[in-house]
Amino acid sequence: MSNMNRQWTLAGRPSGFPEESNFSLVESAVPDPGDGEFVVKVEAWSVDPYMRGRMNAQQSYSAPVELGAVMEGGTVGRVVASKHSDYAEGDTVYGKFGWQEYGLCDGTGAYKVDPDFAPMSAYLGVLGMPGLTAYFGFLEICKPKEGDTVFVSGAAGAVGALVGQLAKIHGCRVVGSAGTDEKCAYLVSECGYDAAFNYKTDTDYVAKLKELCPNGVDCYFDNVGGAITDAVLVSLNDFARISICGQISQYNLEKPEMGPRLVWALLVHQSKMEGFLVFRWLERYPEGIKQMGEWVKEGKIKYREDIIDGFENMPKAFIRMLHGENKGKQSVRA
Repeated sequence: MSNMNRQWTLAGRPSGFPEESNFSLVESAVPDPGDGEFVVKVEAWSVDPYMRGRMNAQQSYSAPVELGAVMEGGTVGRVVASKHSDYAEGDTVYGKFGWQEYGLCDGTGAYKVDPDFAPMSAYLGVLGMPGLTAYFGFLEICKPKEGDTVFVSGAAGAVGALVGQLAKIHGCRVVGSAGTDEKCAYLVSECGYDAAFNYKTDTDYVAKLKELCPNGVDCYFDNVGGAITDAVLVSLNDFARISICGQISQYNLEKPEMGPRLVWALLVHQSKMEGFLVFRWLERYPEGIKQMGEWVKEGKIKYREDIIDGFENMPKAFIRMLHGENKGKQSVRA
C-alpha cells in the first residue's frame, strides 16, 4: 500500500464544456481507518454525465463540489485496511470514493460486490448505477406493457442502451436517438432496438418520430431534454409515461435554452412525466443487481465498456464522455 494518495480536485468552475485546466492533480497521505472505518484502494473509477452538474456552483439535488475538493464519483476497489466489523481486508467494495486512489469509509453508501460473478468494471455500469438507473427508472416509472412503443433519447449511453433492452424483454417496440450512425447501428444490431436515428443529421425530430413511431409513443425515457423532448411531447399517446433521467443537452450550455410550452400535451393525453433519482430505490439495489446479472448471464442484456487505463487520465475520460466520444460505459482503470 502506497503512502501517498493521488487525488483529482476541482480547480475551477467551467463555462460550457469542462477543460483539463478545471482539474488539479494533488497528493495527500493515505488515510488510516478509525474504529468502524475501512480504507479502499480503488481499482476502477466511473465518469458520468451527472458529474458535470456537480462542477457548477448552483445547488441541485446534491451539493456542488467545492473548489479544491475531490471530484465525486462511483468507484470499485479492494479493502486494504479495516477496523469495521462488516468489511475485511481483501473484500471487493463499491462506494462513492471519488477521483482518488484511496478512499476512507464508515460503510455509508458502500456495499460488497462479487468479482467472481462479473468483472469489477461491470459494477460501474450494467451492474452499477447506470444499470440500476435503467432498471428502476424505466420499469418503476414507465411501467411498460407488451406492445407499447418506447422511445429513448441518448439511447447509446450507458443507461439508454440498457433501457432499450429492458423494453424488448417486456415485449415493447423500441426506438432511440444517438449522436453517430455507428451508435445507431449498434443499437439496432446489438441492443435489439427496432429503429434508431442520428439526431445530429436528422434534425426534424417531429417528422422522424412520425416516421419511426407511426402509432405514437407510449413510454419515453429521457436522458437528453431539449428539442428532442419537445418533439416527443407532441407525439404522445393517451396515458403515456415519461421518465426523466437526465438533461444532457442542457448541462454545458452557457445560457439556458428557451423552449416551447408543451405541457399542454400531458393534459390532452392524460400522461405522466416524472423525474427520479436512483437513490430512491437504495434498499432494493440487491434486487436490481441480481435481476440485471441474471439477464446478462442469459444473454438477454448486452453491454459494452469504454475503459481508459491510468488514473492520470481521469479528466480526459470525463471530457471525451461529455463530447459523446465514448462507445459504451466510460470508466478508468488503475
